[in-house]
Amino acid sequence: MDGGIRQVSYPFPEPPRPGGAVELADGVLWLRIPLPMRPDHINIYALDDGDGWTVVDTGLGTDKAREAWTELLAGPLGGRPVRRVIVTHHHPDHVGNAGWLQKTHGAELVTTRTAWLFARMLMLDEQPLPTDELLAYWRAAGMAEEIYAEREITRPMNFADVVAPMPLGFTRIAQGDELLAGGRLWRVEIGHGHAPEQATLWSLDDPLVITGDQVLPGITPNLGVYATEPGADPVGDWIGSCRKLHPLASPEMLALPGHRRPFLGLDSRLEELVVHQLAALERLQAFLVTPRRATECFEVLFGRPIGRSEYGLALGEAVGHLNHLQRTGRVVRDVTPDGVWLWTAC
Repeated sequence: MDGGIRQVSYPFPEPPRPGGAVELADGVLWLRIPLPMRPDHINIYALDDGDGWTVVDTGLGTDKAREAWTELLAGPLGGRPVRRVIVTHHHPDHVGNAGWLQKTHGAELVTTRTAWLFARMLMLDEQPLPTDELLAYWRAAGMAEEIYAEREITRPMNFADVVAPMPLGFTRIAQGDELLAGGRLWRVEIGHGHAPEQATLWSLDDPLVITGDQVLPGITPNLGVYATEPGADPVGDWIGSCRKLHPLASPEMLALPGHRRPFLGLDSRLEELVVHQLAALERLQAFLVTPRRATECFEVLFGRPIGRSEYGLALGEAVGHLNHLQRTGRVVRDVTPDGVWLWTAC
């Protein structure tokens, strides 16, 4: 990374209309499925295989999303079958309809082993109330008392609420694998941080890259820590992945992200994202001149107040940044008698 950051550009100014598509290149369509939160959409990419389609990512497993799929299948996909579904990572907005497309359309599911295992595991983990481990994690992170009291007695969002049941069986992709779709050969490059073992697809025939949520324009992917692995360092994993992918990128590559618009300048965006994260870590370390809870770090990290709807994501991301500072020897973590983590700069 040379420090000469340029602006990204957007050659397709308008997103697909509901039920429509934008052709990005020969045999590559950009579709959208609505989401009931921010961002309010997920991008789907349909790759023309002649007698059918390979689609990348699937939206939430909800009635509204499946209505959108039905419209897309009858409209821009021309009634031809979805023969293969590539899921970039296991998050519900990406894997949510994979099982539905498998079961009702006979599609082959293609994803990384970690994404498949996480999705299958989380489908089985249905809880009527937060688990003791989740409550302990919220307390340790310093969740506000009124929010904690409310969530303690409220059914959490379960994976199975928004992800269709997944039939047994998938096709694994891993680092360096190549697959043919849309008349192109794509190489799999694996990234980490936002999700473990996230697949990105790099065309070997023209300057196209499907980045999923590993690289997004205008926003950074959430780098959260969860009760399942409270000591994780997603920030470090993600920075490392950005640095690994940067030498592969070039200004003329059209990047196809999971959210927002396709963009040019992937190399610059990767560099910009790392600079942004390093600056956030510097701000956070300076803020920790006195001991702080994770939830006290929100405005330093995000530059704005955090509402209830995004509180959980913000909490996980704050812990992610604090864990990275601890891993790199820049802060220490103590625990109060009532189990709250306090972080202080070294």
